[in-house]
Amino acid sequence: MIRFASLGSGSKGNALLVQSGRTRLLVDCGFGPRELARRLARLGVVPEQLDAVLVTHEHSDHIAGLAALVRRVACPVHVTRGTCAALGARAPAAESVRTIRAGETFTIGDLSVAPYAVPHDAREPVQYVLSTSRLRLGVLTDAGHVTAAMQAMLAGCDALVLEFNHDLELLEAGPYPRFLKTRIGGPQGHLDNEAAATLLERTDSARLQHVCAAHLSEQNNCRERVASRLARALSPTRATSGIASQRDGTPWCEIV
Repeated sequence: MIRFASLGSGSKGNALLVQSGRTRLLVDCGFGPRELARRLARLGVVPEQLDAVLVTHEHSDHIAGLAALVRRVACPVHVTRGTCAALGARAPAAESVRTIRAGETFTIGDLSVAPYAVPHDAREPVQYVLSTSRLRLGVLTDAGHVTAAMQAMLAGCDALVLEFNHDLELLEAGPYPRFLKTRIGGPQGHLDNEAAATLLERTDSARLQHVCAAHLSEQNNCRERVASRLARALSPTRATSGIASQRDGTPWCEIV
């Protein structure tokens, strides 16, 4: 069994908790120590129970609480060389860092971890597929577009945490300056609702049990549009869906 829960997802902070057996991994740490502890407590977990942190990239909404967490619990941090270099003074102590590369799978306790490259305006960003011998959880946020390699990585997953960052119409009509709209909607920015749903429709979903929509923009998206497009994409499957919020994240979701 793998279970996972978002602690919160959006531009103000991101963290995803994944557990299998006795192994608990945190994907990103965008919350300070007190807020992280509060959000973990909602799921019945304390920071000292974390076995490792997997970092996707260096943007502050994904690593704001990283150094403070590692000082508190001394857990290892798995990060690409590019991301570690980009962190600079925000990087955790060197003895905590474990360097990883896209395409090179490694194991932490009961979970196999497969990092894969994504197009995003960061130094060396990755996302992850976490698996046991029978189950696969795919995580994809912070990507400007979907490549064939990314789609192949996510094929056959039992659950997905998938970015539905913005609605193209709402982004275009919204208050952001043109340069920011161009960045968000560009090939190194974030996935819009249609791009995310199209990925679902084109990916092998025979085993898919659940999809969690994540990283929604508070200014350029709305839950109703995400839910509607997600439902259409999942209609040929038996998969359930949910939406991670910035304030509350999600409850535990189990895949079996």
